[in-house]
Amino acid sequence: MPAVQFDLRGLAAQQPPSRRHVASVVDDAEEVHVLGPVPALAAVLARLWRKDRLPAVPVSWAPADDPASTGLARSLGLGTGAERELPLVRDDHGGVLLSAGRVTAFGEQRRVLSRRFGAQAYCDDARVANGEIARIDVRPDWTAVDRLSVAVVTVPLRTPQRATGRALQIACAPAQVVADGVPFEREVTRWTWYADDRVRWRLRP
Repeated sequence: MPAVQFDLRGLAAQQPPSRRHVASVVDDAEEVHVLGPVPALAAVLARLWRKDRLPAVPVSWAPADDPASTGLARSLGLGTGAERELPLVRDDHGGVLLSAGRVTAFGEQRRVLSRRFGAQAYCDDARVANGEIARIDVRPDWTAVDRLSVAVVTVPLRTPQRATGRALQIACAPAQVVADGVPFEREVTRWTWYADDRVRWRLRP
């Protein structure tokens, strides 16, 4: 199959596309043009990784107009420069992180930001959390190669503790993970995000 256009402009910014739908469009494509929010692009990259087709299949992206999409497009320098290979931040459940991840107490998101939960977390070899915290925020650092930016908030409204590294590992009381605006399907007690230095994906501007 030649280049395909994957139009997910009707997808809400916090809604992932169907895995079956992604597979039906992406699996045999030689090039993919994604239209839609960040979860649409993340789903395509995750599927290409599972099929061992990164970086053989170039990907272009026409972002939606929500804040996460416009922010990521700016960070990637979308529409400028030449085609390039970029790092891929993955998690230990098969997902991809492009814009922002968050770990909070488990429950309704509008309430959990004021709650604390027990967690121990390491950014590479540095311990960044050990006890009660309010949340952990993670972002891929697109100004560097294979690097994450981590912010740990111990008490709401207090200045976070910041760190950078290749990987973040968390062990915690039951918690909610949100990746690129999409809540993970169940509570977790362990989670890892890491920049996989063995994998690159090709962005075609």
